[in-house]
Amino acid sequence: MRPLPAPGSSTSRPPATPAGARGAPAPWDADMSGPAWLTGGFAALMIMVAVCSAGRLAVSRVRGKDTELDTDGLHVLMGVAMAGMLEPQLSPVPGTIWRAVFAAAAAWFGWQAIRAGTGRPGGSRCAHPAPHAVECAAMVYMLLPAGSRPPGRGTGMAMPGMNGGAAAGNPALTLVLALFMLGYILWTIDRLAALSPARAAATAHGTAAGCPPAALTASATTRASGTARPGTIAHSGTPGRLALAPRLATGYKIAMGLGMGYMLIMML
Repeated sequence: MRPLPAPGSSTSRPPATPAGARGAPAPWDADMSGPAWLTGGFAALMIMVAVCSAGRLAVSRVRGKDTELDTDGLHVLMGVAMAGMLEPQLSPVPGTIWRAVFAAAAAWFGWQAIRAGTGRPGGSRCAHPAPHAVECAAMVYMLLPAGSRPPGRGTGMAMPGMNGGAAAGNPALTLVLALFMLGYILWTIDRLAALSPARAAATAHGTAAGCPPAALTASATTRASGTARPGTIAHSGTPGRLALAPRLATGYKIAMGLGMGYMLIMML
């Protein structure tokens, strides 16, 4: 007679389910990401930014107002991609396609940053393309499979839709990107706070001098945005045309920065 195995021994345990098999727990189920309500909230915010940015592109053509075409287009793509990284069921395309898209976008905004440094006009495009080039590069970094990221000693965490489960990237690089996003958020908030006083002061001084209110608003917004090109609002758009809701567009940038900063922090 063979003796029965003692309770709790390894022989009495059911066979382990292979990783990746049907019914096996996903690697992020064991506290590998932030709280579900926070992750879902950021995913919903990213979808909202993508929808609103697409609406801006349509409304700008109907109402004849300028908008940053490349930035709004980037927000549409980035909002959908980041929502899919936070909640995998929201991702419409695989990560390989997103990596190619954001690599091309990083090259585009990098080229625009070089053109802006030489003082060349860029049409209805972003007046500050360098931060968006860094954002696109950060997206490519987060979308890389874990084994192909720059090596580091950090164990890290990952979002459910990010390739490779736990992040095996360089924690120093991840921290630098997260700090950059924090600085970009603070810089953008400062521009947003400076917008209303600039417009109010220009209106108060210019109306007494007989200047048209529309011209005053355009001039004030140009100064608040940090651009010095004549005839522009918050970007190098068509001279004489007002920007479409510049403060709302700045709010989208802040929301994108918060979402990306959260994802980078979860990788540390």
